[in-house]
Amino acid sequence: MAETAVNQNVVITCALTGAGDTVRKSPHVPVTPEQIAASAVEAAEAGAAVVHIHVRDPETGDPSRDPRLYREVVERIKETGTDVVINLTAGMGGDLVVDPDQPLKGFPLPGTDLVGGLDRLPHVEDLLPDICTLDCGSLNFGDNLYVSTPDMLRAGARRIQELGVRPELEIFDTGQLWFAKQLRAEGLLDDPTVFQLCMGIPWGAPADPGVLQSMVNLLPDDAQFASFALGRMQMPWVAQSILLGGHVRVGLEDNLYLGKGDKATNARLVERAVTITESLGSRVATADEARAVLGLKPRA
Repeated sequence: MAETAVNQNVVITCALTGAGDTVRKSPHVPVTPEQIAASAVEAAEAGAAVVHIHVRDPETGDPSRDPRLYREVVERIKETGTDVVINLTAGMGGDLVVDPDQPLKGFPLPGTDLVGGLDRLPHVEDLLPDICTLDCGSLNFGDNLYVSTPDMLRAGARRIQELGVRPELEIFDTGQLWFAKQLRAEGLLDDPTVFQLCMGIPWGAPADPGVLQSMVNLLPDDAQFASFALGRMQMPWVAQSILLGGHVRVGLEDNLYLGKGDKATNARLVERAVTITESLGSRVATADEARAVLGLKPRA
């Protein structure tokens, strides 16, 4: 990537709920489609140009891939007239749980949700969002394994390209960045490529400024990127990313607190990101500006 400079026009993404076991840790994590949509609107009003959406089983709070839940969330957001870029996860369906001593015993173990690359996209095909994510490789994700093989990724990237949806390339380690650039070389990604550098997820790239700088240095010259880090590093990473020329992501998917014992909402996390952005002398991009920067279609 070309020599970096402070980003003067910052796109803020809010990751609303994620798929982690956070529902029992904070009452502010949205669960139902109504709650997720309301949180999206509040985040947009606070300054987020993009909302990144997972859905959950409304009864249990567990992560879900149900296209009907995605449709309800998106329709509820649009019904409010809120101008915000819709970014749907397409990372669900990669979880593999195995017995560490006898990996094939009882295979697959409870907790496994493993499907092919195309089977992770029905809600994207149905709703044609502005953006969907593409997790660019397999990873030891905590104590379990997230599986996304090169052939799965090629199939997913090809289908996303056919749909005319912009993939946000989720990069959890340097090898995944290498492979994402290979997808681009194979013509499976359209410019501008959009990268999300995901830091501090065990056991991917650590939330280390030097590691982030090295990953930014490896990006294609015309790429757009954002980065985020988990937990207490979320807000420092807003500044880290902006100073390296990137955009930012905050939200309850990645962090539940604004300070010790102070459980945040998505809107409050966005408000803090806005404050940091403006304190660095940058401005917060609108949804329309985000569409232009990320190469998206104008708002319908």
